[in-house]
Amino acid sequence: MGMSVTISEASDTDAEQILKLQYLCYQSEAELYGDYSIEPLTQTLDSLKAELAAGSVLVARLGTEVVASVRGTVDTAATARIGKLIVHPRMQRHGLGGRLLEAIERRLAEGGVAKRFELFSGHRSESNLQLYRKHGYAPVSTQRVDDRLTVVTLSKDAQAEAYVASA
Repeated sequence: MGMSVTISEASDTDAEQILKLQYLCYQSEAELYGDYSIEPLTQTLDSLKAELAAGSVLVARLGTEVVASVRGTVDTAATARIGKLIVHPRMQRHGLGGRLLEAIERRLAEGGVAKRFELFSGHRSESNLQLYRKHGYAPVSTQRVDDRLTVVTLSKDAQAEAYVASA
């Protein structure tokens, strides 16, 4: 490709690119579960901009194109909730999802803010579950949503010493 991917904090000007990428990336999830009304496919631009303002949103860029993104927030119990980790289909299987996951973990753990990380995936999304397990996440609960979907929640403890060097 000739260019390297850079990871940085997203800004309001990235919102439209993130939303379009999200729509593209969640098509396969919608197909897998037979449900095209899932929230990532119906989210509005205003709702995404509110998420940008309320939490930490990182993007990976190839040149000026947003090719991946992830979001996270930390609650009052010091649990970081990570969500909507998306990677452009043409960029998948090259380690970018793992790099982005590690970057959001570092960001949310800065200053010891996050003590635990939590994320979730659908039970049929094996490549997502495999990525999360590879990065130390373990299933902690499942919730059956309907006949098509069971949500698997995974978590791991934040290891403060692992995030100090990258502040």
